[in-house]
Amino acid sequence: MKRTLVFGTFDKLHQGHINFLKQAKKMGDCLYVVLARDINVKKIKGHLPKDNEKERMKKLQRIKIADKILLGYKYYKNRTKIIKKINPQIICLGYDQPNVNLRDNKIKIIRLKAYKPKQYKSSLMV
Repeated sequence: MKRTLVFGTFDKLHQGHINFLKQAKKMGDCLYVVLARDINVKKIKGHLPKDNEKERMKKLQRIKIADKILLGYKYYKNRTKIIKKINPQIICLGYDQPNVNLRDNKIKIIRLKAYKPKQYKSSLMV
């Protein structure tokens, strides 16, 4: 079974997010979503998300694309620990996500295509 992994905030879930998740789902048999913790969103983006992590989790569950949804660790730089735990064959990145540097050459990193980025980008959708 080929496991695919994505990371994200998924604040104010919109068509761009849904398209991203559908693209990632096609890359493997089982899609894991690691949802950013509120505390980490504040550290990385400088502000809390509009929806808290519980609300964002519920919205992701409702759309029924991901097979497993997990909250990230409170210390976001521990991404490698959650990657090891899930042991994916593929990590999918959004068009605007920073690269992931891994020591494990067996994991394929795929950058997915943007879906109407001028219309569906959380930072633009106030």
